[in-house]
Amino acid sequence: MIVSVSGIRGIIGDTLTPEAAARFAAALGAFLGGKRVVVARDSRPSGETLKHAVLAGLLGAGCKVDDVGIVPTPTVGVAVRALGAAGAIQITASHNPSPWNGLKMFGSDGAVLSAEAGALVRGLYESGDFKRAAWNGQGSVSVPPGMLEEHARKVLDQVSVAAVAGRGFKVFVDANGGAGGPLAEALLGELGCEVVAHNCDPNGDFAHDPEPTPAHLADVAPWVSQLGCAVGFCLDPDADRLALVDETGACLSEELTLALAVKYVLSQKSGPVVANMSTSRVSLDLAAAAGCRFARSAVGEANVVARMRSEGALIGGEGNGGVIDPRVGWVRDPFIGMALILSLMAEENRPLSEIAAGLPRYAMLKTKFAVPAGKLPAALTALRAKWPEATVDTTDGLRLDGSDWWLHVRPSNTEPVVRVIAESPTEDRTRQLCDEAAAVVNG
Repeated sequence: MIVSVSGIRGIIGDTLTPEAAARFAAALGAFLGGKRVVVARDSRPSGETLKHAVLAGLLGAGCKVDDVGIVPTPTVGVAVRALGAAGAIQITASHNPSPWNGLKMFGSDGAVLSAEAGALVRGLYESGDFKRAAWNGQGSVSVPPGMLEEHARKVLDQVSVAAVAGRGFKVFVDANGGAGGPLAEALLGELGCEVVAHNCDPNGDFAHDPEPTPAHLADVAPWVSQLGCAVGFCLDPDADRLALVDETGACLSEELTLALAVKYVLSQKSGPVVANMSTSRVSLDLAAAAGCRFARSAVGEANVVARMRSEGALIGGEGNGGVIDPRVGWVRDPFIGMALILSLMAEENRPLSEIAAGLPRYAMLKTKFAVPAGKLPAALTALRAKWPEATVDTTDGLRLDGSDWWLHVRPSNTEPVVRVIAESPTEDRTRQLCDEAAAVVNG
């Protein structure tokens, strides 16, 4: 089981048990002082078991629980603020395969719990040194309605519905049996789109690998062009990431989701943009062209949000298809991503393929290796020595920036691996960077 400051994640019936989930929920409940907590889950069948364990832990801590059912992760953030809750638990393993599940924690601002607060909860979980409520102080459960509608309303308030509806887009949506299908269908309908829904029943039956990368969407993407759709939107199981397919049936890099959203937002207003250290330079180039500040954070949603707040960012996110718009919430949100990208298409009156082709072009490669933790510091030192001319940033592992390339090496927050990510103007140069870094890391 992976235990981190953002929660826990493991394989059901093996490394993640109901007992562990109940204990973690009890630790969060104690940390929040027995106050109001939102509980939700994605569509994985194991989520029902974990939900009861989580409820037991929170009720035993004296919490008043709002069970909002199967909803997207960004909806949890909306619900926390709408209901005035002290925090939340989303039961999800994000893009991990079906055997996995986990718990993701939120604070009272509707954002993923900060690293500092998460570390305190983790400490309580590991020590078991926290109070349980007495017999007459046990919590209660209620089921509030309308959270999906509230989320949709907040998204629709940020764009011109009339402008999008006037274009009459036909849109393909693949929710892959995850939690995002119902909201995606409803939102796109409100935007005046003709919706072609594919695997939008939130039944947890993943028809393809749950991580929505181009390699995993090979069987889905052709439907977009065959059905005459202007765009395809593809979601991960807990619906906090958005992948795009253009009208020709070509999968766009997940890095372009944030870039296209940034392009539209900066066409409406000037302001700072934030992305993490493993995100493409495309968004940086767009910000520079608009005369706007661009800043980078450590990888991880909580880190991006913290930097967005400190910068007063208009928009931010991560290159895994994660768009964060503070006007809606402090969570990666594919639904505002859909609305912004449709607005961009409506404004420019060009096919998505043409808009994407006009963005700065880079080749990125993401690799990962199993590297013993004790070996990593020496490997990072050797990488710095290999490229002495590069600008060094050690905020999150090691990032090296050259004149037209960058390399980021860091331990994963969600898997027991070291990630090596590089980007440059050409595929050959990017592959060379990754190969040379891998030789050092594995040497």
